[in-house]
Amino acid sequence: MLNHLSTALTLFTRRLPAFSPRTFSGALRRLCRMEAAVVRCLPGEPKLTISFCLQGSHKHMLRDQDEPLGKVLARISNGIAKNQSKAKKSKKNRGQEQPDEAAEPTVVKLFYDGEEVPETVLNAEAWQDGSVLQVGDVKYSVKRNAPTFTTAELPVSLLAGFPVCPKLEVEFGNVQDCEFTWFRENCPHTRSEAPGKASDQDSGWTQVGCERVYIPSNQDISFRLKLSCTPKDGSRGGLAKELVSVGAVEAGPGVCLFDNRHAFTAKVTDWPTVRVVSYNILADIYAQTDLSKTVLYPYCAPYALQLDYRQNLIKKELAGYNCDIICLQEVDKGVYVDSLTPALDAFGLNGVFKVKEKQHEGLATFYRRSKFRLLSSHDIMLSEALSSDPMHAELLEKVSANGALKNKILQRSTSLQVTFLEDLNKPSRKVCVANTHLYWHPKGGNVRLVQMGVALKHLSHVISEVAPGAPLVFCGDFNSTPNAGVFQLLSEAVVPPQHADWSSSGPEESCSMELLSDIPPLLSACGLPAYTNYVRGFQGCLDYIFIQPDCMQVEQVIPLPSLEEVTTYEALPSVAHPSDHIALVCDLRWNP
Repeated sequence: MLNHLSTALTLFTRRLPAFSPRTFSGALRRLCRMEAAVVRCLPGEPKLTISFCLQGSHKHMLRDQDEPLGKVLARISNGIAKNQSKAKKSKKNRGQEQPDEAAEPTVVKLFYDGEEVPETVLNAEAWQDGSVLQVGDVKYSVKRNAPTFTTAELPVSLLAGFPVCPKLEVEFGNVQDCEFTWFRENCPHTRSEAPGKASDQDSGWTQVGCERVYIPSNQDISFRLKLSCTPKDGSRGGLAKELVSVGAVEAGPGVCLFDNRHAFTAKVTDWPTVRVVSYNILADIYAQTDLSKTVLYPYCAPYALQLDYRQNLIKKELAGYNCDIICLQEVDKGVYVDSLTPALDAFGLNGVFKVKEKQHEGLATFYRRSKFRLLSSHDIMLSEALSSDPMHAELLEKVSANGALKNKILQRSTSLQVTFLEDLNKPSRKVCVANTHLYWHPKGGNVRLVQMGVALKHLSHVISEVAPGAPLVFCGDFNSTPNAGVFQLLSEAVVPPQHADWSSSGPEESCSMELLSDIPPLLSACGLPAYTNYVRGFQGCLDYIFIQPDCMQVEQVIPLPSLEEVTTYEALPSVAHPSDHIALVCDLRWNP
């Protein structure tokens, strides 16, 4: 390729002998830069699009697939003529005399395999991959259905020491194949500059990275970042795209509550060990309420409750755990799509999402794609399943004995997310991952018991139907302390009618029954921490990772922050921790 380039340069300079150094430099850049025209043309669609840059202006044409090629070429030529006419009028208005002679029409042709394509050929057939579009003296290599970014965005908030993960979606390509180059602005950014506007001077930026994810350093503080990314599918590439951050990199909070925990999770586990996390990340719709700001978290700095700020902490924390399975609760739908999915995808994880009915938040489960393949999902809303699925008829009948309790349970939008994964190292092995967030009210122990009863029966049924014998990993924010009925139901497989939780909401909603689990007793993999939720006024264990001890064993529990560490910030969330909950993280090993 270098020999061809050398020959081309020799011929080029012979034809233009009067180059000054500056002119030669510009010509060299034009020659080395591969001009491209990207054509998107899919069978069954009436239109195709043609995109290319001409004289610094981006052209995007939408044309009928069954239109003759000649109409498109004429449209391009006429557009150039109009622009030239406007330019002449503008100069004349500025007092610069221009001759009245009409400009020569710009020659626009399409070639394929060295031959000019007849203008009568329809667009769908004319624009072939590898053809050449000639517009005056400029030639474009046509890329038909080339890899193209349909979405390319940088996050708004950039903090030093925290990963910057662009949101990228590629058509006709693969994000994992794309090429990335990061730049830092050479001059500090001032807020008076137009946001997101890149400098036209290449000397205004210094290259600082070439990976999909960039972690700004303290040297990047006060400077904007620019990402040049090229969409690719294997070795086949499309048009590069430049993204410039809206604002400059800002200083981070320093040491975070989770930093010490990352020392235990510096590497991804080796098979057959699986690292699992369960984490309530505090939905933004709850963090931004007046109740949260004035009653629940008045001690937390207002900026630390802002979504952009907390997302930086959440992404860094989750990335640092190097987990294989992540179960999250209170996930805003927009956060899942715009932030978590792009970030965790960059770190090798795929995800599934279950939104609560009539809510903007829900449950998310992520899994490492190098270790697992998604088999199926069997999500339910617990109240809907209780009222409509015949398998819960007996439980519904018992609950119906108290109309007030029944109505309260059926009004809840609590969901259960059920995901079946296949172990890629041993395809015969499947695992059922369950994720839920039970009713929150402190006096709702009876509601939570019924919700868990529905969940366990559903899990028993789908495991027997989808993957008999598959081990269960059950994660979530159960809003239940270890002395609650829910914990007893999970760990002992039975709750007697005398349990205090049956009358937790008062005599008018009391319901007394024996509740049996359809799944054998489970083990709390992280034991019984003193707290997984630590706020002013309450500290307790509400979050769990339950496993079947005959199928899996606990290899390591990642230590939770000490009381001294937590109380340094008074309570959670804080400037150094994004949620009022603490993530549970443990390493599990399949039993032989």
